[in-house]
Amino acid sequence: MPQIPTTLHELTVGQLAARSGAAVSALHFYEAKGLISSRRTAGNQRRFERDTLRRVAFIRAAQRVGIPLATIREALARLPEERTPTAEDWAELSEAWRGELDERIKRLERLRDRLDGCIGCGCLSLETCALSNPDDRFGGRGCGSLLS
Repeated sequence: MPQIPTTLHELTVGQLAARSGAAVSALHFYEAKGLISSRRTAGNQRRFERDTLRRVAFIRAAQRVGIPLATIREALARLPEERTPTAEDWAELSEAWRGELDERIKRLERLRDRLDGCIGCGCLSLETCALSNPDDRFGGRGCGSLLS
């Protein structure tokens, strides 16, 4: 990993990508979604404040646990002056996400438990399989698509 001089206060998108481990395209996407920001040079090149590294780390950590980008953006917007999240901020935000994560874990456990049965029978029947069609309101009327 390339070293970034500690006296350097702004990073190019390439430097930010190299240091954060995020792809340049991901950084452009984060910026388009309002998660990070940059200034433009006279040559229209992006320059990111050095503390954007921590913000990208925060975004990626939240993504790894399944938090949607819209939720991450809302959380970052609640920070005063759009500052970089601190350890205390992360603790507060992650506590707020705990219920959502617990529910996601329950759904994944149910999926895992049902998946064992589907692998065993291989049916994937739209009529009876809760895995391939879990919310089928019309399953009682028969299998296949209903036109009316």
